[in-house]
Amino acid sequence: MKPDLYIFYEEPENDRWVAGDRHPRRLFRIVRDKIFRREAPVGGMKKWFINLVKGLDILGAAYKINDYKALAKSKNGIALVIGKPHVVEKIPDHIRIIYGPALASHPTDNTFWERKKIVHLMISCHWLQELYQRDLPVKIPSSVWPSGVETDEWLPDTAQSRPATVLVYDKIRWDRDKLEPGLLNPIVQDLEKRGLTVTYLKYGAYEEAEYREVLDKVCGMVFLCEHETQGFAYLQALSCNVPILAWDRGGEWSDPAYYPHKVKFGPVTSVPYWDNSCGEKFKDMDEFREAAALFLSSIEKNSYRPRDYILENFRLEQRAQEYLDIIAQVNTCG
Repeated sequence: MKPDLYIFYEEPENDRWVAGDRHPRRLFRIVRDKIFRREAPVGGMKKWFINLVKGLDILGAAYKINDYKALAKSKNGIALVIGKPHVVEKIPDHIRIIYGPALASHPTDNTFWERKKIVHLMISCHWLQELYQRDLPVKIPSSVWPSGVETDEWLPDTAQSRPATVLVYDKIRWDRDKLEPGLLNPIVQDLEKRGLTVTYLKYGAYEEAEYREVLDKVCGMVFLCEHETQGFAYLQALSCNVPILAWDRGGEWSDPAYYPHKVKFGPVTSVPYWDNSCGEKFKDMDEFREAAALFLSSIEKNSYRPRDYILENFRLEQRAQEYLDIIAQVNTCG
């Protein structure tokens, strides 16, 4: 028997200044965004939920969202908790849970592993799966499951030829006092010396519509990030057929909240989903110069096929079907 699909995802709403002020603050945000026609920002964790639902809709799969009452009455229900930890706490202890991929950065961030009936984890990439398998206080089976990409929205602009303009996408999280003068600025200077126009976007400082417009006007993108567990922004660029020159330094997971005093783990990557059709990679400035020359030469030759890679691996319905297949297998195994 197929399990009923009870999907759960909620962003936490916390009071900021006085008890109960989260309610008027949420109303204010809704009204503000409507008045100024702003897109509500969608983070990576929520993107996993939104894109899964879109994929299920394409497949015609039936589901319920955040229906705790229906779950409690179901005889065959599994709580499919995309995220976040406070949602796991709201599921009754006897209900089976498939949790993820909106997991905490590290298992020690949560204390419910032995209390809740978590029967399977959905984890968005292989290196994070290895980290969880190593550090989970209890053994829980897991599958690597990345989200799909909205390939019908993130489309190449075929009406225009792409000029000699490169986007530098800055998602550098830590050590900016070292990495701005040692990596970011030299990369911009190098590209300009090659006669290219450089467009710059910093993660969290733009709206999605702006990003789409920029991708229509560039021939390639330099992606700067210490690590990713999926990387929606770079996958969206690939879907727009924009090849990427990715800073992939590898090494250990360097989140200062954990490293080196709490967790040491490696290697990690900034592009967990990648092949040669997507572009080129480099570890540091020494490698950048050679990689950039190859990258720009290959763009001129039209050698890359990044959108083909996305269409082959990340269509919404494809990823949703794999999600359903994993659930069916977990349910069969009990």
